[in-house]
Amino acid sequence: MSLQWTAVATFLYVEVFFVLLLCIPFISPKRWNKIFKSRLIQTIALYGNTYFMVAMAILVFLLIDAIREVRKYSVSEKVDLTNNPTAIEHIHMKLFRAQRNEYIAGFALLLCLLLRRLATLLSQQATLMASNEAFKKQAEGASNAAKKYMEENELLQEKLHNAGIDVPEAGKKGPGVQEENKTLKEEVKTLKEELDTTKKALQKSDSDVRAMKKQAENLTVEYDRLLEEHSKLLASSDKKSD
Repeated sequence: MSLQWTAVATFLYVEVFFVLLLCIPFISPKRWNKIFKSRLIQTIALYGNTYFMVAMAILVFLLIDAIREVRKYSVSEKVDLTNNPTAIEHIHMKLFRAQRNEYIAGFALLLCLLLRRLATLLSQQATLMASNEAFKKQAEGASNAAKKYMEENELLQEKLHNAGIDVPEAGKKGPGVQEENKTLKEEVKTLKEELDTTKKALQKSDSDVRAMKKQAENLTVEYDRLLEEHSKLLASSDKKSD
């Protein structure tokens, strides 16, 4: 085997090894994606397309040359060489080598395309798996949020029932949604007004209580002063009587 075909055969064996390595089931696409995104692989990938096109051109050229050799040494079926057995053996040997080289170049070209496609599919699968996990988490979050909103809605309906506000149950026929919303808005507005009125009354009562408390404190102080003056007057009147 010549040097060029030895190199092609070695390239073929390397391709077979990497294809089998990529097909190993217990290495996940995420792991392969991390390997593909490593600094070394990214450095090689900068010129990857150029290397790939050069390798493809060389393999196509060698395949065409091997096909030409096969056609060249297939003349033994058309030419009668029974009188020269040495020539027959030589032509058969050349034909065998040409066919071997044709298979080597053809399989090397096929595995080169297959290897590139496998790497692309693994990267895409890893990306899809990551997107699927993100969508799954997003769906779970949306489901939890919807469940939370439903619970809050039920709690709000229960509070409205306790407040004496009629809320139509789901599935029952009643006024339209807009009318229900309008009614609810009016009731909420009324409740807000009542709440404001209650707050104002409470503030007024608080002010009145504070005023009465202050007045009571002033009366207490005045009472203490008058009591003290009364005591002094009693003491002075006792002294005069003595």
